[in-house]
Amino acid sequence: MTQVVLPGEVEVVNVGLPMFADAVREQGRPVQQVDWRIPAGGDAAAVTALTRLYGPAAATIDEANAEVVRRLDTGVPRLVGVSTFGAAVPGVEGRMLLHCGPVLPYAEHCDPLRRSMRAAVVAEGWAVDVAEADRLLHDGEVRLDAANHHDTVVPMASAIGPSQPALIVENQEGGTRAFSSVNQGPGEVAWFGRETDAAIARLRFLAETGGPALAAIIDAAGPLDIFAIAAQGVSMGDDLHMRTQAATNLLTRSWLPYLAALPEAARVPFARYLGDNHLFFLNLAMAAAKSLQLWAEQVTGSSIVTTMSRNGTTFGIKLAGAPTWHLTEAPPVGEAMYQPGQGPHVAARDIGDSAVLELTGLGGPAAGGSFAVAAFLGGTMADAAAATEGFRAICAGSSSRFTLPPMGFAGTPLGVDVRKVVESGITPKVTTGILHAHDGSGQVGAGVATAPLDCFVDALHDLDRRLA
Repeated sequence: MTQVVLPGEVEVVNVGLPMFADAVREQGRPVQQVDWRIPAGGDAAAVTALTRLYGPAAATIDEANAEVVRRLDTGVPRLVGVSTFGAAVPGVEGRMLLHCGPVLPYAEHCDPLRRSMRAAVVAEGWAVDVAEADRLLHDGEVRLDAANHHDTVVPMASAIGPSQPALIVENQEGGTRAFSSVNQGPGEVAWFGRETDAAIARLRFLAETGGPALAAIIDAAGPLDIFAIAAQGVSMGDDLHMRTQAATNLLTRSWLPYLAALPEAARVPFARYLGDNHLFFLNLAMAAAKSLQLWAEQVTGSSIVTTMSRNGTTFGIKLAGAPTWHLTEAPPVGEAMYQPGQGPHVAARDIGDSAVLELTGLGGPAAGGSFAVAAFLGGTMADAAAATEGFRAICAGSSSRFTLPPMGFAGTPLGVDVRKVVESGITPKVTTGILHAHDGSGQVGAGVATAPLDCFVDALHDLDRRLA
């Protein structure tokens, strides 16, 4: 009989349940844990689709994905002007509002977005008060459409009419143009679900003073390389979604001579607005990201997500080269900090087009460089780094321009791959604000929303059918 000699020293590689690794570690032996899980949670249909998409179709997909990542990483979006939505944005005409997220009938939109719509209708002069605005919207006398359908992205509970100023962002290499509204600022504002006189007055200020002032500044200063400033902001602690203070301050400094040259009637009001608005750069970054994603969308056969948007009721994504929305219920904002007296019981669901940033290496992918975001993710920079690495597990590449000093200047993860999302069960985490769900009091907190898996599974099956 062969004698079995047991080793005197044991080193263990544990695959799967971490409790076995913990037991070995407690006995003082070296152990390496491999985080393995059943692909696609054991969903047989999804595993079959993944087998094809990682197998026979892999070469086609990987080639397309490489081109999508290249476009997202190297495109140079520039702010070239400010006009109005009615004059500049294709398809905006008559009594029409563009809103965040996928399309829904007015009555099915969440309370904060309906309030924003009513404020916009009054600001446009189509109604004398919010009660009349509500009637016009219920009766369909004001048309509603998703901003994304017009190459536009708007944050939080934004609803934008034709008189509002539109930021015009061009990606010259890709031949794409995208738009966003001008950020309304913090406090009593419509994009936070407010329909007060002050919120309506802010919209009118932007249409009458803010927009023309910005147009004059850009005419004098020339086109602005948005992501050049964004990259500096990331290195200074911005994630460019929840926190945009550094980028906003850098931009304000660069525009200061042109701001000082504004006509006297606009100079002080616009300077006061800009000085009070630490979120000003957010909309610029969103339009820049959208201009690159419009270019990326032209690539067929890719598994990269190029649209991710929510309206407080539904959450939707699209893949590059495909027009189909894949929809599911909007998620709550789970990892959150609330203002005193507020909490999950009053929180609206995740809302806004600003998840466009997470698809371009900003927001959640940049969490590992932002001490501000770390506070919402456990409180340490290690927690923030883990959020970035969560994105790295589901992305096809890394940014060469957005780098994170606390993580050894690693590039932020770029290009969310629907195959990796479904295989791992890891979905994007979106840094965001939180609005009150029903009383119109505005922002009550901020946090991180985890995207729902179902729409990614649907998109995976759609890709499988298209490549079959």
